[in-house]
Amino acid sequence: MSYFNSRRWKVSRRHVLRGMGASLALPLLHCMDPASLLAEEKAEAEKGKAKPKRAVFIYVPNGVNTLTWQIQQAGADYELSGPMKSLEAHRQQITPISGLYHPNGIGQAHECDKIWLTAAKISQEGGAFRNSVSADQMMAQVTSPHTRFPSLELAITGGTLAWSPDGIPLPAERRPRAIFDRLFGVEKGGVEGAKRNLNRRGSVLDAILEDANSFRGQIGTEDRNKLDEYLHAVRDVEIRTQRSYDWLDIPKPEVAEATKAKLTRDIPNTDAGDLYRTIYDLMVLALRTDMTRVITCMSGSESNGLAIPEIGVAQTRHELSHHNGDPEQLRRLTETDTFLVQQFSYFLERLKSYQEEENETLLDRTMVLFGSGMAYGHSHGNANLPMILAGGSGLGLKHGNHVDFNLPSLGNYTMDDSQKHYRVCSRPIDSDAHLSNLLLTMMQKMDVPAEQFGDSNRVMSEILG
Repeated sequence: MSYFNSRRWKVSRRHVLRGMGASLALPLLHCMDPASLLAEEKAEAEKGKAKPKRAVFIYVPNGVNTLTWQIQQAGADYELSGPMKSLEAHRQQITPISGLYHPNGIGQAHECDKIWLTAAKISQEGGAFRNSVSADQMMAQVTSPHTRFPSLELAITGGTLAWSPDGIPLPAERRPRAIFDRLFGVEKGGVEGAKRNLNRRGSVLDAILEDANSFRGQIGTEDRNKLDEYLHAVRDVEIRTQRSYDWLDIPKPEVAEATKAKLTRDIPNTDAGDLYRTIYDLMVLALRTDMTRVITCMSGSESNGLAIPEIGVAQTRHELSHHNGDPEQLRRLTETDTFLVQQFSYFLERLKSYQEEENETLLDRTMVLFGSGMAYGHSHGNANLPMILAGGSGLGLKHGNHVDFNLPSLGNYTMDDSQKHYRVCSRPIDSDAHLSNLLLTMMQKMDVPAEQFGDSNRVMSEILG
């Protein structure tokens, strides 16, 4: 009998019982026990083989050049703006959205990516920033019984979009070779070697829990709360470790050598187009093989976005966003917007190219949200966020319209007056148009049993079929 099936979970349960004393602010109850959670996941997985539901989130840092990005007509007869022209072939599978914002993001500068999928308050009086769970991880809790990896966290550059239920960032991988090896590579030392490594990890986790439980009675309330947060993080590692162990005896999908060679190359950041497309190809392969159904991808954080020398742009996206109205800088920013949308269009085309059951494509079964937590980077305007929702028609989404929450009150966009338009990006026109409404709607389409998320105030019926 393996370590996981004998000693380890007994030790964990012993700590659960100890933790139920009066000193525990956050007791490790049944719902926190990794063994119980995994048993429930397995039972859920046996309920039937429903068609997969998937979600992908792609983040663009520092907003866009709103003067060239903004679509000016609502409804079905809209004209795609210059930077979005490459999406014309996907017109019936996309919904551009204008006017959304995070109330907690207004006035923020370089932290917008952290709350893009959480809607948390960035700064709190008397303490450091504490995030909440991200929408993708709520989805991963539902889809995890069916996949080897609950979720996949990736980045071209920058940090992560994914935050655990305890508000802890889940690290993102940037290297194509490492991503491929994690998904499809052979375990070091074979299956038995991997089991030994996971058993050792389990022993370390048990030792940590043993020591932490003894230490709790010797510290004050504030430190005890911090320790509880740490123990929650350890619990997450326990669950992931056990999941890895359970999947070791299930072979990974085989990948053709030509595909493997293409996806495991070392690609420098200076070859941005190749790097983006390779990461997108890895994402498509992960979804096709059902290795995961939830993916986040950072194309960059507000302080860390790639230059794109292949299109003649040597500045980083952050540098371009602080253009001070300079026409040449604005032109280059538009060029990078166009480039990023072209790579996104490539991703959608790849998803459309794979047929699934009942004449549905991979894109039909996959919702993709592409956007930013900032609109106008120069003055850190965080209203009227640039958003494009794609795919998911098989999940009940409808497309073909530009959904605009500004125009009913605004009447029209004054693009010839940049100062007036920039004000649209600084303060919301429709105060009820929360980005959390969109996230909640997507979560419900992934069968997350939630009636509210963050500061949501309704389901976004405008995108429902």
